[in-house]
Amino acid sequence: MLLAVAGGKGGCGKTTVAVNLALSLEGEVQILDCDVEEPNVHLLLTHQPAWEKPVTVSMPSFNMEKCLLCGKCSDFCQYNAIAQLPKRLLFFQELCHSCGGCKLVCPAEAIVEVERTVGVVKGCRAEGGLSLVYGVLNVGEPRPIPVVEAVRAEANPKGTVIIDVPPGASCPVVASIRGVDRLLLVTEPTPMGLHDLALMVDVARRLNLRFSVIVNRAGLGGNSVYDFCRREGIPVLMEIPYSRRIAEFYSKGVPFVKAMPEWKEKFREVFRSLQEG
Repeated sequence: MLLAVAGGKGGCGKTTVAVNLALSLEGEVQILDCDVEEPNVHLLLTHQPAWEKPVTVSMPSFNMEKCLLCGKCSDFCQYNAIAQLPKRLLFFQELCHSCGGCKLVCPAEAIVEVERTVGVVKGCRAEGGLSLVYGVLNVGEPRPIPVVEAVRAEANPKGTVIIDVPPGASCPVVASIRGVDRLLLVTEPTPMGLHDLALMVDVARRLNLRFSVIVNRAGLGGNSVYDFCRREGIPVLMEIPYSRRIAEFYSKGVPFVKAMPEWKEKFREVFRSLQEG
């Protein structure tokens, strides 16, 4: 099963749920941290680095001796990565989406594609027999999608794969959850939690994904999240209480199922519900 854990707002408990769920399951389990701008699953799991791969993207290189300054490349680029000046071209590599179109439309064959490193993917052997893969986007890079896709490409097709999704509801999130078998939406009973849950429900429905909800910090606020789920027909599979003890374990980098093993069966029950539903 390919299972993604998302939730919209940062800090709602996505990583907490993903890590504790992974540690509760038996068999071949892999966890993918797709929050490549600020990965943190590796901070919660004892692990041993196993391998590392650079992530590269294609970008154009211009031969100005051949260039006719015709402007066809800049006219073609929908992302304004190429600017045509009277006597030269300006290229903004951070805006380039590596489509290769500028090379195709160049009548003088003055453009070739070269590779540029934008990040790295790391694989680890983690505690509990887990396999951990996470990506790190290079500082200053504006587009995390290539690194997210590189992490997704490492998914084990034979085992259970849990994806820790980045915060928000934009392109990196869509790249992380597209095509998954099940989606767990983690929220909290606060106005901001409800707001971002509604955004993620809309995204999930647009992608035709099957999804359920886990309420973290249950007891913190009112019933608006539960009322929303009831109106929308969304199953709530688990409540994690607003607990100082759980928060203290997290602050020390300790997944709470290690100190509170009774929670492992609760997470297994969530997984069984996903398999059956």
